[in-house]
Amino acid sequence: MNLLTIGHRGVMGVEPENTLRSFVAAEHAGLDVVELDLHLSKDGALVVMHDADVDRTTDGSGPIADRTLAELRTLDAGRGERVPVFEEVLEAVSLPLQAEIKDVQAARALAEVMNERDLVERVEVSSFHDEAVAEIARLVPGVRTALIGSRYNLDIVDRAVAVGAATVCLNIRRLTLEIVEHARKHDLRIIGWVVNTPDHLRLVRALELDGVTTDDPEIKRTGRFTA
Repeated sequence: MNLLTIGHRGVMGVEPENTLRSFVAAEHAGLDVVELDLHLSKDGALVVMHDADVDRTTDGSGPIADRTLAELRTLDAGRGERVPVFEEVLEAVSLPLQAEIKDVQAARALAEVMNERDLVERVEVSSFHDEAVAEIARLVPGVRTALIGSRYNLDIVDRAVAVGAATVCLNIRRLTLEIVEHARKHDLRIIGWVVNTPDHLRLVRALELDGVTTDDPEIKRTGRFTA
């Protein structure tokens, strides 16, 4: 069985995260899906960045929400890369995308783009926040959604079912057989994150997960042969 391999912010283990360079590298490495994060700029652009501020991943400082897209474009996001917007990622790669949203406002902005461009087949939407998952499901008929859990217990499954998510994306370090079995009873797909080591990959296999989110493109090759 080949695992679904999702490139975490592209291939952030080898390229600057959430940049076009990283997404293109993920596609060239043969990963199945590209994962990215979305925030809204001051002027409403769907900016691709994980944190709510620019400090960690660029040479700037301060909240994304306090800067216009033009201002964000002046920043270096690593190796000379500029901060991309969601629409640019759609053009830069042909892979399916998993777009993580942080709040209801981002859900509404993403829904507009998804409906305009008919992206329901290409883009799965994920979030840690139940209300954001519910909102995108309300606004985009037929959208595939995933609820993410970092510190969670059995209730992550019940929460996912309540908001209509088909997938749970779960921190591999907290995942147990009990949670997997509970998810399977509700026909949920299970993705483990972040899977970068042979030990984590062996656990993924033992629990028979559907896929992994990884920083390392080599996981795609290794995953085919790990018992």
